[in-house]
Amino acid sequence: MGLQIIWFVLWGVLWAVYFMLDGFVLGAGMLQRFIGRNDDERRVVINTVGPVWDGNEVWLITAGGATFAAFPTTYALMFSYLYTALLLLLFALIVRGVSFEFRGKLESSRWKGAWDAAILVSSFLPALLFGVAFGNIFSGLPMDRGGYHGSFISLLSPFGLLTGLLFVLLFLEHGALYLAAKTVGDLHGRAKRVAQRVWPALLLVAASFLVAAYPATRLSENYFRVPLLLAVPLAAVAALLAIRVCLARDRILPAFAASCATIVLVVATGVTGLFPNLIPSSLDPASSLTIYNSSSSHYTLRIMTVVAAVFLPIVIAYKIWVYRLFRGKVTVEDVMGDEQSY
Repeated sequence: MGLQIIWFVLWGVLWAVYFMLDGFVLGAGMLQRFIGRNDDERRVVINTVGPVWDGNEVWLITAGGATFAAFPTTYALMFSYLYTALLLLLFALIVRGVSFEFRGKLESSRWKGAWDAAILVSSFLPALLFGVAFGNIFSGLPMDRGGYHGSFISLLSPFGLLTGLLFVLLFLEHGALYLAAKTVGDLHGRAKRVAQRVWPALLLVAASFLVAAYPATRLSENYFRVPLLLAVPLAAVAALLAIRVCLARDRILPAFAASCATIVLVVATGVTGLFPNLIPSSLDPASSLTIYNSSSSHYTLRIMTVVAAVFLPIVIAYKIWVYRLFRGKVTVEDVMGDEQSY
């Protein structure tokens, strides 16, 4: 296996892990005002993600850094062509972090209400924008040797918005299941009911995405060429159905695990269909950015592979330790008795 292929796989894994980890934080942020009926319950929601949300951002930085180091041409043109969308995404992520930290600084209902609204918007926008961005990457950007011929408005195509809606619902389901697993009492019950109600909409949108992807993208070509690869989208469908089965049996942790698998496999389905492209061109296939025409030198990729082999297991071990340390449920009594809580 060539180094370009290894880094393409690693690139896909990094994005999948980021969406799996930060997805439930974005989902919890979107649900915080609705599941939490009062200030104490909203503090509980924030404190379920408080110890881990910033660590999850490491995977986003790593995914961006891997793109920059392994495929610099793709990184440069992607951040040029999608500049407005990515700038909005960056601002939203900044506002989300500030909102978590500033919400509890004043004992004022208006102050907290404003930051709660900021948490909602800054959680919804990244989910939508990530989906729109990947939807446009899947379908191809209007670019050729003369450059990019689109705009921010052109990114809001029907397929781009459908993919954005898919990401929003994936993260809503993921966040609701996480909150159901991390809370007790009324909060647990409300989070479980939200997960049950979001799931049919998620199934419908996921099915619509699969149907729309055939005429809107060239993702299916790899699957027709190598039918064995169909195991990836079939596994994604099975994981999505497993969420419903586990919810019906009141098995929240297995349902959350199935949601993790669904997100990873949905990303894997798209990345597998993209190969060897990183950003296809919708105007001229010869102008597509691939792992071969946009990669770094062999020497650079070799050094990066050694570094990744050394440090990636350390990062994974650290994340496992953090999640194990904060694996308990969060209650109202916990946040009321802890001055360091959010």
